[in-house]
Amino acid sequence: MDFTTYYNNQKKLIDSFLENRLAKKGISKVDDAMAYSLLAGGKRIRPVLLMATAEALGVKGYNYLPVACGLEMIHTYSLIHDDLPCMDDDDYRRGRLTNHKVFGEAMAVLAGDGLLTLAFEVMLEQKNVDARVLVETVREMAMCAGNFGMVGGQGLDLENEGKTISAEELRKMHAGKTGALFIAAVRGGAHLAGANEQELLALTKFADLLGLAFQITDDILDVEGTAEDLGKPVGSDEKNNKSTYVSLYGLEAAKALAEKTVAEALECLEMFRENAEALREITRLMCSRKN
Repeated sequence: MDFTTYYNNQKKLIDSFLENRLAKKGISKVDDAMAYSLLAGGKRIRPVLLMATAEALGVKGYNYLPVACGLEMIHTYSLIHDDLPCMDDDDYRRGRLTNHKVFGEAMAVLAGDGLLTLAFEVMLEQKNVDARVLVETVREMAMCAGNFGMVGGQGLDLENEGKTISAEELRKMHAGKTGALFIAAVRGGAHLAGANEQELLALTKFADLLGLAFQITDDILDVEGTAEDLGKPVGSDEKNNKSTYVSLYGLEAAKALAEKTVAEALECLEMFRENAEALREITRLMCSRKN
C-alpha cells in the first residue's frame, strides 16, 4: 500500500471532521481556546490507529470518524492540562505557545474540560453501530482515560517526580499515562468492527506493546531530539527529575528495548495478514519518528 497517501487521507478526514464539529459554538470564548489546541495539527495517531484497526478486520475505518475524533479530543485535553504550570510547566507545544500561555491558566483548564466532555458527546453521535457495542466501546474509552488509565498514570508520574523508580513501576506508570489511550484506540476500532475474542486478544497485546515502544521512543527523543523537530523544549524529563527508560537503562539499551518491543508488537498482527498493513506501517512510523 502507499502508506503516505493513506495516512495523509486519514488525517484530512479527521481534521475536516474536527473543524466542522468545532464550528458549532458554545456560549463563551472557551471555544477559541479549545480550537487553538485541537486544530493545531499533530499526528492524529490515535484516531488513525482506531480506523486502521477496523480495516485490519475488513471494515472501512472512516465509518467510525465520530468515535475516532472523540478520542483525539481526549488526547488533546490531556496535552493542555499536561502543559500547565502545576504539571510539566511547558511553554511550547507543536511549535507554538501552549494553551495557557495564550489564554491564561484558568481558560486552559476549561478548554481541557470542554474537550473532554465534548469527546463523549461526539462519540455518542456515532451512527450505524449497535447501541450496545457503542456503549461498551465508549465505556472502555472512559476507563482508559480515567483513574485506571491515563489520569491514573499522570498521577503516578507526579508522585514519582524526584524519585528513582523500578522498571516495573515505570512500566505501570506509562501503561496508564501513555499506553491506555493506545489500547482505547485499538480496542475501540476492534469492538466497532466486530472483532471476535481471539482477534481482540491479539490486538490488545499489540496495542500494549505499541504504547510501550512509543513511550521508550519519546524518552529517547527527549535526550536526542531537537526543539525544532519536536516543537517543544527537549530535556524536560531531566529538568523535572523524572525516571525514564533512558535514565533507567541507558540510551543504547533503551534503543534496543524499543526495537525489541516493536518486533513483538508486529508479531501480534500476523493473523490479520495484508489487512493489517496500515497498522504495521503506523507502528514503524511511530517508533522511528523524529518528533
